[in-house]
Amino acid sequence: MIRADCDADVLTLTLDRPDRANSLTAAMLSALTGHVRDATDLRLLILTGTGAKVFSAGADLEEARAGLATSPLWEDLSSAIAALPCLTVAALNGTLAGGAFGMALACDIRLSVPQATFFYPVARLGYLPQPSDPARMARLIGPARTKLILAGGARLDASEALAFGLIDRITPDPVAAAHDLAAGEAAHIAAIKGMVP
Repeated sequence: MIRADCDADVLTLTLDRPDRANSLTAAMLSALTGHVRDATDLRLLILTGTGAKVFSAGADLEEARAGLATSPLWEDLSSAIAALPCLTVAALNGTLAGGAFGMALACDIRLSVPQATFFYPVARLGYLPQPSDPARMARLIGPARTKLILAGGARLDASEALAFGLIDRITPDPVAAAHDLAAGEAAHIAAIKGMVP
C-alpha cells in the first residue's frame, strides 16, 4: 500500500490504495515513517498518491473508529518529514483530506493538480487535529484561515488553497514539477534549508 521508489538521491513515496481513496491505515503510517527515517543523503523526497482524484482521504474509517484518529503515528510521520534535511514536496495528485494534511503540512513545498479540494473535518467528526497541524497551518495561512478550515470545516478548491498559501503551485503533473525543483546537491539544499526560519 506504500510504494517506495528511489532514483539515486530522490525518494518517491506513493500512497497506493486507490480503491479506498488512499485512506491511511496504521500499517501505512508506520511504513511511511520507516521509509522517511531510513532516508539518508537525499536531495529530494516526494510524497504522492495513486489515482487521478484523491491524494488521501485521511484515516481509514474503520481504523479511525478503533483509535487510529488519535494515534501518535500521525505525529511520528509529520515530525520525521519535518526533520529531513532534504527538500520535501507533497505532490498532490488530488484531494487532500483529514489526517493526511499532517504529512503535506510537514513538507517544504506543496504542489497540486487543478481539480484537488482541501478539507480537514475534525470539528464535524468530533476529533482534534494532529498536535502540530494547527501551528504549521497557521504559519502558512494565518490563524483566521486556519480556524476557518479546522473549526469552521471550510472546503477549499485548488485556486483558493493557492490564494491562501496552503499550496505553492498548481500544475497538471505535480510529480514532474517536484523533480524540477531540487536541482542542487544534497548538502547545498540542506544548508539552504537550515538558513530559512
